[in-house]
Amino acid sequence: MAKTSSVYRNLKRAKMAEKFASRRNKLKKIVMDKTISPEERFQATLKLAEMPRNSAKIRFRNRCKLTGRSRGVYRKFGLARVELRDMASFGEIPGLVKSSW
Repeated sequence: MAKTSSVYRNLKRAKMAEKFASRRNKLKKIVMDKTISPEERFQATLKLAEMPRNSAKIRFRNRCKLTGRSRGVYRKFGLARVELRDMASFGEIPGLVKSSW
């Protein structure tokens, strides 16, 4: 089980990324637009740099919904490989069967 502080830090980052998403997208659009003057683009870059780092969506990790494990997480199920295997063995995930031959 992951430390609860890591899990809560990740949740905080996700909320912050959602909160600032529209502002970040507007500024990024200005920065990437080549038709706008270099001065305006530079000002947009500075404003983007002033925003909190944790407001970037790249900052939060994909974590297991049950254990908080950060590695080996399947996005489709939201579970770590270990938990996915256990649940598949017990038949708790519809349509997923642990193969054996």
